[in-house]
Amino acid sequence: MISIAQQTITLSGHLTMLNTPAIYTQGLQALSSGEWRVDCAQLESSDSSAVALLLAWLRAAQAKNCQLSVSGLPSGLLSLASLYGVDEMLPVQVTS
Repeated sequence: MISIAQQTITLSGHLTMLNTPAIYTQGLQALSSGEWRVDCAQLESSDSSAVALLLAWLRAAQAKNCQLSVSGLPSGLLSLASLYGVDEMLPVQVTS
């Protein structure tokens, strides 16, 4: 599930290859100039399509001269990104 408010894209529930295309489209339509944050703290589960989604939004944001950061990234999703060698490409915000 996706919700968009105040320059934040919040992902929640289950993010899998079945629903990622629709979520990608909704997020892409929202991205505009400025600084955006993707909040993943409410994700219950995800698969490798979530990594692809984040990287695709990052590319789109760069093309639109936006800044995009990711917060609340679940450890499993970060592990997948690391496994694929793209973890350092994700602009992860560290929260304390």
